[in-house]
Amino acid sequence: MSFKDDLKVCSESVSREIEAFLPAEEGFQKTIFEACNYSVINGGKRLRPIMMQSVYRLCRGEERPYTDDDREILVPFMAAIEMIHSSSLVHDDLPCMDNDVLRRGVPSTWAKFGEDMGTLAGDGLMIYAFETASKSKAPAEAKAEAVRILAQKTGIYGMIGGQTVDVQLTGKRPSKEQLEFIYRLKTGALIEASFMIGAVLAGADQKTVSLLEEAACCIGMAFQIQDDILDVTATEGELGKPIGSDAANGKVTWLTYYGMEQSVQDVKDYTQKALNIIREIGQDPFLEALLIYLIDRKS
Repeated sequence: MSFKDDLKVCSESVSREIEAFLPAEEGFQKTIFEACNYSVINGGKRLRPIMMQSVYRLCRGEERPYTDDDREILVPFMAAIEMIHSSSLVHDDLPCMDNDVLRRGVPSTWAKFGEDMGTLAGDGLMIYAFETASKSKAPAEAKAEAVRILAQKTGIYGMIGGQTVDVQLTGKRPSKEQLEFIYRLKTGALIEASFMIGAVLAGADQKTVSLLEEAACCIGMAFQIQDDILDVTATEGELGKPIGSDAANGKVTWLTYYGMEQSVQDVKDYTQKALNIIREIGQDPFLEALLIYLIDRKS
């Protein structure tokens, strides 16, 4: 099979594991369950939980098989990171943010359920993520550290901090430093969380966790710059949402400062730096292939 086929199989497997944690759609608050589940089930490639799983295996070592005990440690956090990622997309699409009515080729959550339920679904998923993570069977110290990382990388010092600056500067011209700050937090923070939590749950030492945080930061930068490129070069069918939304919303992107040629090169350079760091820790052909694949993705 090609790597795309491998990724599809892995994504489908991870989706089944994540969806097992979603709430039953019943009771007086059934609508919020439906909106939350819609947001997660209408998922992408599950890149963040897949990265977490790959890093966990990298840090555990090839000599140790991946067992049901490992799944009970890891999968609740894999589900949690995807719920948080989904919640951020739900909020990004709201009229007060990007005002997008399409997400992955179908109506965005607020467009389907209303702005009020869209707001509550984003809030609900973010909180339910921590309830889900708490179900991990990881040793107490590792579990506590993983929850700390998840909270920090999600909150005001992570993703939400990046979103705050992004929203405040919409229609304005951020400096290069501000733009990089937004990318490192808004996009990079959850990828950093995925790498770091996978390492912590696998029992990696602090030096390894820090190295993987640095690698994930590079991946986050590459991923967001590639998003900027796709917003200009992809079709709506490929992207699954309206193209040109950055320009329509008055957003300055990496291309604004560095142009297409340099932006394409920056994606490659950030990815190579991440690969070099990962190879210092060990060999994981799937993880390496995933990072290379992200350079050439069309959605």
